[in-house]
Amino acid sequence: MNGEDYYIPAAAMAISLAFKLPALRHNWRDPLLRSVVALLTLAGAVFFFAAPPTIAAVNRWTGIVNVSAPLVYCLITAFSASCLVLMVNWRGGPPEQTRRVSRRWITGYSLVIVALIVLFALGDTPVERLRDFDTFYANTPYIGMMIALYLLAHHVAAVVMVVLCWRWSLQVRGWLRVGLMIIVSGYIFNLTYDATKISSVVARWLGHDLDDLSTYVAPPLAALGALISAMGFVVPLVCQRLSDHWQTWATYRRLGALWQEVQISAPSGTPSVQMAWWSAAELRVIQRESDIHDGFLHLGPYFDKGLRDGAYENAVAAGADEETARAVADAAMVAAAVRARSADPEGKIIGEDEETRLDTADVPRDLLRISHALRHSPVVQAVRQHVAV
Repeated sequence: MNGEDYYIPAAAMAISLAFKLPALRHNWRDPLLRSVVALLTLAGAVFFFAAPPTIAAVNRWTGIVNVSAPLVYCLITAFSASCLVLMVNWRGGPPEQTRRVSRRWITGYSLVIVALIVLFALGDTPVERLRDFDTFYANTPYIGMMIALYLLAHHVAAVVMVVLCWRWSLQVRGWLRVGLMIIVSGYIFNLTYDATKISSVVARWLGHDLDDLSTYVAPPLAALGALISAMGFVVPLVCQRLSDHWQTWATYRRLGALWQEVQISAPSGTPSVQMAWWSAAELRVIQRESDIHDGFLHLGPYFDKGLRDGAYENAVAAGADEETARAVADAAMVAAAVRARSADPEGKIIGEDEETRLDTADVPRDLLRISHALRHSPVVQAVRQHVAV
């Protein structure tokens, strides 16, 4: 892999991080969000500092030969810990237990990072190696131990992640399961990366040469594994948010028939709230529901309970279930009340206190089902035709 091959994944992580930072600024106490930001930051840092041009630059700026090696190893170790911590926070559970398990992983991998630094300080790496540090120094005292330690820490994290994600994926559905399976796929590449690296290092210990596996095969596997795994963490969060947003807009549209039906009941001169085009879908739904309930309040004196009971019996006779029959009955009552109100434009039958004494038990409940019935129910259409005669 050339420098560009490392910088492209780093840039992808940076872009993903840029989209997450505003949310972190507004909700920085959220442990799950902090974990996602930490993972994206460390993943981008690993690719950036593992690029051969960056390795050479860091070595030159610090004046310490091969100091980039422990830096990259520490970043990989921290990234492994961040994946485990993110998984703990993502899965949830009692807050105290979640914090305790997260602290254990952070503490354990922090000790590994300290050990990597100490082993590098004790060892000697006089020859700069930009691509094959692992195999070149595999037999060097202390340095070989440092290489083995970082590979072991990464391998343990990869195995734990595969097991946790696989088990959890069997218990859930939807976008969460998709994300977990993507993470498992990414970590299979990480396990293959570990296999190639460990095979190359062990071959050096045994006097053989499999350096090409470490130098040319392992880096692309690491890049693919990190990108796929990061995608697995992000996809459920993004897709679930998009799905929720779509459902909110669907609710807004489904309420349209009922909202339009009751608009005629509003007294003339009633001010209407104008929503800006950029208003959130949730706010639009709330406003539409509020308009509908206001309409029910004005229609209350015209509600005919006997007509509702008759519509309910007709809907049941037509094979509707209990909830649908109630919604059809409410829709028929609303449709009839709207026409009764239209026939009384001056509101003569509305007493001064009659609106405020509307019994809440008589107010229609399931707005979405009522709206659907207004548009599709034959019973409601029959009531409309009967009232119009």
